[in-house]
Amino acid sequence: MSFDIPEIIGAVRREVRHGERDGQPTRIVVATRSYATDIDDLWDAITNRERLPRWFAPVSGDFRLGGAYAVSGNASGTITLCEPPKRLALTWEFAGFVSWVEVDLASEGESARLELRHIAHVSPHWDQFGAGATGVGWELGLLGLYLHLFSAGGEKPPESDPAWAASDEAKAFMRAAGDRWGQAEIAGGETEDAALRRAAATKAFYCGEA
Repeated sequence: MSFDIPEIIGAVRREVRHGERDGQPTRIVVATRSYATDIDDLWDAITNRERLPRWFAPVSGDFRLGGAYAVSGNASGTITLCEPPKRLALTWEFAGFVSWVEVDLASEGESARLELRHIAHVSPHWDQFGAGATGVGWELGLLGLYLHLFSAGGEKPPESDPAWAASDEAKAFMRAAGDRWGQAEIAGGETEDAALRRAAATKAFYCGEA
């Protein structure tokens, strides 16, 4: 697998927003990317249980509003909003913690734009790793989606290939994404020292150097 890392990294717009949920402060990690396909195809790619393993992971469950789902080897939760082909929201329950994922799709000329928001309460995990812990993980998914839509080889998620995950290319991708999420934190109001410290911890974790 080989691709233009600056081009892939540059295709994603990153934001870190501050919010509140259930009376507690939250951080909202926002990743936005456009794909050269129509909104119906993009919706199908992110909701079709037969396509999901080809770029993300196997997902089981009841694919309807109020239905429960489970991502193989990862999170589970409940679908809280489903408005095809524009809006999807769900709880993200992992390691005893609950956070929330919202996805909005919109037509954009001959392309379709995906905005993903992952909302979590501020926690020691955030204090250690910051936005990159979530952001880099989702960027691997957005990369897999790009390869699925536009590459003949995009029939499985990149991170599911141990050889690629351990490669210099993968590490360069994750370091570049980690750096960008650190900058997004700074743009969102975080101090430079704290944001860069968290970005360094995130990069070390994803690159197996922690």
